[in-house]
Amino acid sequence: MHTLLKLVAAGAIAAFAPSAFALDEVSYGTNWLAQAEHGGFYQAVADGTYEKYGLKVTIRQGGPQGANRALLTGGQIQFYMGGMTTAIDAVKEGIPTLTLASIFQKDPQVLLAHPDAGFKTFDDLAGASKYILSKDGFISYFLWMKAKNPAFVDEKYEPYTFNPAPFIADPMAIQQGYLTSEPLAIQKETGWEPQVFLLADNGFSPYSTTIETMKPWYEANKDVAKRFVEASIVGWYNYLYGDNAAANAMIKADNPEMTDEQIAYGIAKMKEYGIAVSGDAVDKGIGCMTDERWDHFYQQLVGVGLFEAGIDVKQAYTTELVCQGLGKELVK
Repeated sequence: MHTLLKLVAAGAIAAFAPSAFALDEVSYGTNWLAQAEHGGFYQAVADGTYEKYGLKVTIRQGGPQGANRALLTGGQIQFYMGGMTTAIDAVKEGIPTLTLASIFQKDPQVLLAHPDAGFKTFDDLAGASKYILSKDGFISYFLWMKAKNPAFVDEKYEPYTFNPAPFIADPMAIQQGYLTSEPLAIQKETGWEPQVFLLADNGFSPYSTTIETMKPWYEANKDVAKRFVEASIVGWYNYLYGDNAAANAMIKADNPEMTDEQIAYGIAKMKEYGIAVSGDAVDKGIGCMTDERWDHFYQQLVGVGLFEAGIDVKQAYTTELVCQGLGKELVK
């Protein structure tokens, strides 16, 4: 009888165990190869934050041939590292994506100039000999640049092939770049540090590195989404201000070409320029988004002809999971 009671008790404990220990499994697709700019997500895996929030998270890194957004819309992953322009376009096209948080308050997109070119202000860049930009840049933020200053002209556009040689060879050229990567690569190759003009500090400031999901999935799994967003926010604070060694090891395992030097540079620049912690995020926490900011950016894009008026931008996002000050105490 005693043995039977022990078995019954064990069975009762086992019956409750799944609810206590089972983890909800989700995947987050990034928009490029693993790097410091994705560090907070890796941190939340590496230090157990996702697990503490009841989640088992798989990070699917993107890349040159990455199709993670297609995997999101196809229901193969639950979350994706999106952006505002594609989110607004999804509303226009009737694709039910939903942005839940924005890890970066500032897009790290920059324009680079030679240190002795004589450009003191952003508007001065119009006088460059050539503008070396990607096709995506030419049909997006360059439209804003021309609207801001008509001295920027199409004739000076030259396609960026992700090779800095044409920029290095022409002391009066400007080139697009990412705050956390191209400046270091150019400095290592030439010995001089390029001037950096962050678009976000000069008026063109979309949210960046967002957490995007599908509306139908979100409506059916709000608790899972809330835990993923909150754990990711905590992960980002711990990555930027805590011990990030394990996360960096995971980044290098996913992307063997990544170096400790590049990671350290990326983290330093994200802090220096307030990429994640600035604006609303200072008081309301990493991930914060506002209606005003979404509408302002949409109106910018309407103003340069990238979108038509009348799109219901509020269908692109929700602010119900962010701006609650989570993690602020982790800043050091």
